[in-house]
Amino acid sequence: MFTREAIASFNELECSLYGYITKNAEKVAYMRIRELADENHVSTSTVLRFCRKVDCAGYSEFKVKLKMYMSEKQHIKLKSTQHSLSEFVERTLKGSFESYIQETARLIAQAESVIFLGIGSSGIMAEYGSRYVSSLGKSSLYIKDPFFPIQSKDSSNSVTIALSVSGETAEIIDLIKCLKEVGSTIVSITNNKVSTIARISDLNIAYFVTEEYSGKSNITTQIPVVYLLEAIAKELYK
Repeated sequence: MFTREAIASFNELECSLYGYITKNAEKVAYMRIRELADENHVSTSTVLRFCRKVDCAGYSEFKVKLKMYMSEKQHIKLKSTQHSLSEFVERTLKGSFESYIQETARLIAQAESVIFLGIGSSGIMAEYGSRYVSSLGKSSLYIKDPFFPIQSKDSSNSVTIALSVSGETAEIIDLIKCLKEVGSTIVSITNNKVSTIARISDLNIAYFVTEEYSGKSNITTQIPVVYLLEAIAKELYK
């Protein structure tokens, strides 16, 4: 409802109004326009202008959309961690993952360096993977900055472990392209095999669990990623 573009367009009074609404959404949903204006020391025309900026024809439509917005947030049902783990065990460990793990470990062993790549929660996993591999004797680095400058001297004869749940993260796709151009071998860990990142990788490991979202935030479990990173590192140690 409150898009990035809409928020960027707010003036000082509208920003104050936005802050009040987000903190008091349940109350605002039943307030008259005059009550909301008086509470925030603004005019009703300011409230109406605010409504138009969030794509509402008027205050009545704004209150309807606000109630729907609140209802959507309240009815998000998340799977338990136990359910996610069971799903991973059932769908993933029955597959031919051992060969993918062994092949990834072999590629890393032959490379001069290993780079872990991810953004957001996948960036945290990239940092974890890099630390775990380094702890077992293979020096590595991680990149979770979408604007990280790729240098050929650091990336040639390297293996990049690219992490993305959706496999469609635009910033990761751009970084992969840069890394491929300087000679890095790309191994991706994604949630499916038909994504862009999976298709442009030299090797893809897909783990297939149900994706979950809270609003626009992807909150899909990272349990499969942790397992795969640790399994690759331990296979490399052997």
